[in-house]
Amino acid sequence: MSFDTLGLAPALLRALAEHGYDTPTPIQDAAIPVVLSGRDLLAGAQTGTGKTAAFALPLLQRLFPNGTAPNGPATNGARRKPRALILTPTRELAAQVHDSIRGYAKYLRIQSAVIFGGVGMAPQLDSLRRGVDIIVATPGRLIDHLERRTADLSGIEILVLDEADRMLDMGFLPAIRRILGVLPKQNRQTLLFSATFADEIKQLAAQFMRDPAEIQVAARNSIAAGVTHLVHPVDAARKRDLLLHLMAADSRRQTLVFSRTKHGADKLAVFLEKSGLRTSAIHGNKSQGARTKALKEFKSGKITVLVATDIAARGLDIDQLPVVINFDLPMVAQDYVHRIGRTGRAGAQGLAVSLVAREESGLLRDIRRMLKQDIAIETVAGFEPNQPLQMDGSGGGNHGSHRPAPRNQNHARRPHAPAKAHAKPHAAANKQRQWRGDRDARKA
Repeated sequence: MSFDTLGLAPALLRALAEHGYDTPTPIQDAAIPVVLSGRDLLAGAQTGTGKTAAFALPLLQRLFPNGTAPNGPATNGARRKPRALILTPTRELAAQVHDSIRGYAKYLRIQSAVIFGGVGMAPQLDSLRRGVDIIVATPGRLIDHLERRTADLSGIEILVLDEADRMLDMGFLPAIRRILGVLPKQNRQTLLFSATFADEIKQLAAQFMRDPAEIQVAARNSIAAGVTHLVHPVDAARKRDLLLHLMAADSRRQTLVFSRTKHGADKLAVFLEKSGLRTSAIHGNKSQGARTKALKEFKSGKITVLVATDIAARGLDIDQLPVVINFDLPMVAQDYVHRIGRTGRAGAQGLAVSLVAREESGLLRDIRRMLKQDIAIETVAGFEPNQPLQMDGSGGGNHGSHRPAPRNQNHARRPHAPAKAHAKPHAAANKQRQWRGDRDARKA
């Protein structure tokens, strides 16, 4: 199978050839014909499988079959209306999707714009005033433009929700509904791409998609086959020293390290930098300029260690990243999948290492249950913990620790939580989640 057989235009095939792409991935092979047919699509595939090209290539083909926008450039003061909208959960993913669109459309006469928060409005306003064919946006900043009446979505023919499960998990559902409310309902094609198929994703799809085709290349919460999982038990107080010990074995190896908190990420980055490792941190409190700079330097090899919170777990397209280290385990098991999806991409080999203290035993058990597989546990000589991990499910691993409630009501409650107390906390959690979504929508 080659891209030549999928019915793509010569201009797209030429751009693909220049990128060195000749064989479609499974998600591209399955999705491109469906999108070209004009049907709505609900597609699931693990990260690193080429989802962006799976929707971008047929989107460009459908909108611009002759290599240019049918309505041409803006004339007589009337600006060109955007015809396609791609929503993403994070700024980094929006920028990367936009870069991919521009690369695939190299030989097409189209205009596109990327819209996200953390940067000035002026360049975005200029692009929208000149007229664009495709908008790639985060929900919060797009709503800002809608409120200012600087973005006209009345001509949208194709809507793409990329990493839809992440958008819901981040509390963007109210923002998504608001945007959907101003889009044309007739003759609109909707494409929903997601790393996982949570039940709430299907519920959302049922509300605004018309008889969508369903494609799922990988099972829910699946991990790339080339990823090796390894746990090193260690006392919490010695995690930093163990991390430095592991990375000292090859200080030139590109390593993405996940920390649970922004403050923790900053402290860890300072520690590693002072220890002689070229390190930067990336999280939500960093300016967009600092985040872009850190990611660019990591990709180029100028820095070898990037310490990140879960903001980096989705959408970071880092070629041939050999190692991901969980300095802290994620509080929600599904986030483990998204974190380590940065390694072992496109059939490459990868290593996912987790440094686990005894009080995180319950989190590790959750991850193993979700993956439905054991994870090798190896003690590093000289870093033996005072107490072993508690992996028998008795709950001993959580003694004396505070484990926050899961982020949404679809996650299982703690085994020892009383059933009668289950309803009210979830109501409070949902209210808190909606508040966080409104806040994050403005920051995105």
